[in-house]
Amino acid sequence: MGLKEKRFTKTFQEEQYPALKEKINVAAGFDITLETAWETLFEDRFLHLYSDSYPKIYFQPLIESFSAITADDMGKEALKESLKKVIIVNNDNHHNPTNAYTFSEGVLQINHSPILNADDVSSRTKVLTSLLENNL
Repeated sequence: MGLKEKRFTKTFQEEQYPALKEKINVAAGFDITLETAWETLFEDRFLHLYSDSYPKIYFQPLIESFSAITADDMGKEALKESLKKVIIVNNDNHHNPTNAYTFSEGVLQINHSPILNADDVSSRTKVLTSLLENNL
């Protein structure tokens, strides 16, 4: 990760991440352990788009999915008992949400390209909600 990426990451972590993390916690109903492999989330030619795409790809689907799951007490309890940690990474450049999410042993991993199909939040939310509902 070069200086440009480090600067972007620092700015994102200071300006956008706290509010997104708080929304995730509120939606889930508890403080989620969230680990982000920032160094994997870059492709140089798209750096100028990440302020807009990171929330849409990584965070909004979590917020919307957790909100749907925790709409009742049964969902709140199931999520709190089952979800131990969320890991955000881009190891395989998945663009299709069907391949980007895994949930195993309490760990939800989001392994998604940081830029492609950014505006398709609803598809990611749908896949993520289904995955969690089927495994909680």
